[in-house]
Amino acid sequence: MKLAYAISASPTRFAAVGHAGDVHATLRRLAGLGFDGVELAIRDPAQVDLDAIAGTVRGLGLAVPAVGTGQAYVEEGLSLTAPDPARREAAEARLMAQLAPAARLGAVVIIGLIHGPVPPGETHERALERFLPAVSRVAQAAGRRGVRLVIEPINRYETNWLNTVEEVMDLLRRLGEDNVGVLPDTFHMNIEEAAPAAAVRAARTRVWHVHVADSNRRAPGLGHVDFDALVRELARARYAGFLSAEILQDPTLEEAARQTAAKMRLLVPRRRA
Repeated sequence: MKLAYAISASPTRFAAVGHAGDVHATLRRLAGLGFDGVELAIRDPAQVDLDAIAGTVRGLGLAVPAVGTGQAYVEEGLSLTAPDPARREAAEARLMAQLAPAARLGAVVIIGLIHGPVPPGETHERALERFLPAVSRVAQAAGRRGVRLVIEPINRYETNWLNTVEEVMDLLRRLGEDNVGVLPDTFHMNIEEAAPAAAVRAARTRVWHVHVADSNRRAPGLGHVDFDALVRELARARYAGFLSAEILQDPTLEEAARQTAAKMRLLVPRRRA
């Protein structure tokens, strides 16, 4: 397993990804702290200088294991389940636009908040009627580029469906696309899962990316999440991917990153080159 830190390619209202003005300086700081990679949150690829970021990442020897897409919902309200067809189409188009950066960087594309809620007065089935065909189209386009997608279960206080790993796994069975997996997040699991390690165990073959944050969404070690149990379960599943810190930048990005590295390196030692 390897360790990553989630940052934003542009300013954002979403507090659980790092953004300290100069993305390249942030990348250098994270490399200096010993992270293996950076998860890159991109609201709109058309507004990001991907060439420059890719060059810095390559020069620092970092990986980009995942591209986050939630800012399109947070900042613009784009949603795959929106009643407004134009908004749904814009959300799908934005996910399609993320595929080229993901292919270039060797990243999975995260579908989290952009899946949208079940709209007021509508049923889960109606949301699925909108969601499944859109994700299927994105998945098939992603497959042609060799890109995988992961759907993130998010807690009930942020969305009104797809709250647990089991719900996402049921959705994957209905979707039927073999390049779509699940992204367990320890912060959300602490709220929604009776037994987080068991939830990971049940999804083990489709766990392709993992978010780590403590129970208070601060850096690992500052709450009560049992990261030891999580890492043991992932090791039993032979998970070789990234544990990516998607956390509050409290008190600062650098201090949060330093705390993350200090805690998680006890459980996931850095591999010698």
